[in-house]
Amino acid sequence: MNRKQPLNQTRLPLQKKAVIVRPNKGKKRTARSRYNQAEIIAIFARFKQQRAEPKGELDHVNPFTLLVAVVLSAQATDVGVNKATKKLFEIADTPEKMLELGEDAVRDHIRTIGLYRNKSKNVILLSKRLIEEFGSEVPADRDLLTTLPGVGRKTANVVVSMAFGQPTIAVDTHIFRIGNRLGLAPGKTPDEVEALFERIIPEEFLYHAHHWLILHGRYVCKARKPDCQACIIADLCKSKEKTCDVPAPIVPLVDQ
Repeated sequence: MNRKQPLNQTRLPLQKKAVIVRPNKGKKRTARSRYNQAEIIAIFARFKQQRAEPKGELDHVNPFTLLVAVVLSAQATDVGVNKATKKLFEIADTPEKMLELGEDAVRDHIRTIGLYRNKSKNVILLSKRLIEEFGSEVPADRDLLTTLPGVGRKTANVVVSMAFGQPTIAVDTHIFRIGNRLGLAPGKTPDEVEALFERIIPEEFLYHAHHWLILHGRYVCKARKPDCQACIIADLCKSKEKTCDVPAPIVPLVDQ
């Protein structure tokens, strides 16, 4: 006689173990600004009040000399570059004249600038490339510019902005510092900071934003010791380093 199996001993089908999906540690998290849209608008509106038409501080007479000046400005000050290029641009303001001048002569003119040996070589090489491949014209395309010797993304952004009126954010040491110090556009790399700035800055401010940020970083939000007393956005700033919550009066500046 078959015994009936007790109900409490009835065997149930084997169940599969639940799969726990864990976040991919290697997946990058998208950085976010610490400021809302109203705060961002207020920041750039004040920059505009202070400097309605900000200008770059590298002396140049045409797109070619601008390109050369920006290439030379890597790890050098604008003041130092301007001193070195004053006489250089008087005698060589085109790719043909620069190539004819030669690497040795270019090197002698820019000797006071850091990395002058490598930079003089790049100036001659890019001049040659412009003649051979671009009809002696500086291309108005960022990707084409970055194919030239000594020209990286930051340099290309400066050139297409200043020479051709394209709104870009060329992230130099000042903009990178402000983006992270203020939490305005935090990022681990210049490309990340650039992408976030371009995403959060309203279109009406984007064209001049590059210069506003550079000048603010150069003269107010300095690397070693921020001059918070002179800051026109001190009340909006969310930096842990700030020492003042009262914004400085906005005085229009026409020389910068």
